Amino acid sequence: MLEILHDFWPTLLVGQYPNGPLGGLALTLILAICGLALSLPLALLLALARVSSIRPLALFASGLVQIVRSMPLLMLIFWAYFAVPKLTGYSVSGFTTLVCALVIYESAYLSEVIRSGIEAIPKGQIEASRSLGVGYWTTMRRVVLPQAMLNVLPSMTSQFISTIKETSLGYVISVNELTFAANQVNNLVLTKPLQVFGILAIIYFVVCFTLSRGLYWLDFRVRRARAMA
Repeated sequence: MLEILHDFWPTLLVGQYPNGPLGGLALTLILAICGLALSLPLALLLALARVSSIRPLALFASGLVQIVRSMPLLMLIFWAYFAVPKLTGYSVSGFTTLVCALVIYESAYLSEVIRSGIEAIPKGQIEASRSLGVGYWTTMRRVVLPQAMLNVLPSMTSQFISTIKETSLGYVISVNELTFAANQVNNLVLTKPLQVFGILAIIYFVVCFTLSRGLYWLDFRVRRARAMA
């Protein structure tokens, strides 16, 4: 394992960069960050639509979320891979395809997380705000959402960690993320698949465990600051 790491750590870390495209662990983290950052606004809109008093809007959002959540991510990746070029009329990179699939997938799951946070807010706070003449959307923006987003912070951080692991499915459309880079290394060494994919598993564990502990610490600090305020 140590010999493989010594010889191929740049490939696992950054792919062929700077002499070629960026890949490996660096691209995996970029994919996860882009997927979560772009899906968050959509998830917020879906969550607000689901708790809306406008029934057709709530039913539409609910149906959309349920359809996406009932599909495997791999299917969404294949759909994006074949559908996005046809819809845009342009050839689309594997990176863009995977980001599109992740955004659709994560939007559905994050919307449910945010919706649960919104519904956990005591209705008395909403009623008190409305009784003071504050509009519905202003109440949601200034009273409900700040509390709801803090309450669901642990769930959102867990979803980010899940997204890092989900990027490994980009392997099937030749996105040069960490799993694809590990397979390239395996094709070079040929006789040591257990060691190569053992290193891959260790890297995923170290990254996800480190992020989990770091985000847990951040959540603890935020909650303690709120308690002291």
